[in-house]
Amino acid sequence: MSQRRAFEIAFVGLKPGTHAFEYSVDSKFFANYGEQDFTNCTAKIKLALEKHNSFMMLKFDVDGKLDVHCDRCGNMLPMQLWDEFKVVVKMVDDPELMNTQEEDPDVYYISRTESHISVADWIFEFVNLSLPMQRMCSEDEIGGPKCNQEVLDKLRQMEEEAFRDNNQVWKALDKFKNLE
Repeated sequence: MSQRRAFEIAFVGLKPGTHAFEYSVDSKFFANYGEQDFTNCTAKIKLALEKHNSFMMLKFDVDGKLDVHCDRCGNMLPMQLWDEFKVVVKMVDDPELMNTQEEDPDVYYISRTESHISVADWIFEFVNLSLPMQRMCSEDEIGGPKCNQEVLDKLRQMEEEAFRDNNQVWKALDKFKNLE
């Protein structure tokens, strides 16, 4: 079975109700999508597919861990993934038109004649959305064994220089303070 087929669900044979699926993804899964901002990903995705006659509700639970570069010092930082996402898949006659007109990113349309749905792209998207925008150690871990001390020292030096330069600009403006 190919990697992509492992993420296809034959929903036509499923009875109405909730069905559970589990997926494990690692760095090999993300190779198809090009270079990523992280490495050493091991994630478990639990999918609850609630099937109805004309639509399906998909609930993805993302859990796992990966390594990212710290925004502050550049060293590798382990991150924990945890998030949930919901997607409503509606079955219609003209899915291409409906998908272009739909403004809600959590609603997706497929043809009434479809028998399979691939969840690989959603898994890719949801793992990436589970990453925090700012990737840094917590305040009490700064300067710890995981941090690049050389970069932190340079940042402190640059901050002090910026503070000194900023004060000199304001001091020069002080002479205009009491003019009327």
